[in-house]
Amino acid sequence: METIKIKDNVEYITLGQLLKIEGIISTGGEAKDYLAENPVKVDGELENRRGRKLYRGMSVELNNEIINLE
Repeated sequence: METIKIKDNVEYITLGQLLKIEGIISTGGEAKDYLAENPVKVDGELENRRGRKLYRGMSVELNNEIINLE
């Protein structure tokens, strides 16, 4: 399990931004293709929108790994 801290002055990050932070994609355009081909769950529900807003306290499961946002 991994934890990512969202900066204090930022309300949320998007799923596409999280994929970039994790090094899974290098550009935002790649997020759509990645999400179409790989299951990603946000708080236990499948998600395929790269613009999905992720807030503190949420969890994301991708590549059999759970990432918690703080």
